[in-house]
Amino acid sequence: MPKLYEYFGLIVMFYANEHEPVHVHGKFQGRESRAEIVVVNGIVTEIRYSGVLGRASLEPNELRFFQEIVSVKANEIVSKWIDFFVLHKSIKPERITRRLK
Repeated sequence: MPKLYEYFGLIVMFYANEHEPVHVHGKFQGRESRAEIVVVNGIVTEIRYSGVLGRASLEPNELRFFQEIVSVKANEIVSKWIDFFVLHKSIKPERITRRLK
């Protein structure tokens, strides 16, 4: 379960057995949501947010933090996806302590 970021208590991560499309999970105190990153010709064109089956979704304030970090870090997330799932490299988690707006 590679952790990518910690952002004001929110954990952004991949599950080790993930599948395409490129996506990340945001977790906070047992709640979880998902962000699918749509890439067309190497360019992030859209980010789709959804709940995770069987889990309570992030609350509105938590979801805003999740949307904030995924929006700012989308290209980096895609790169980390390739590193981990295609190139089998380890991922070093990053703790972010300043707002990314």
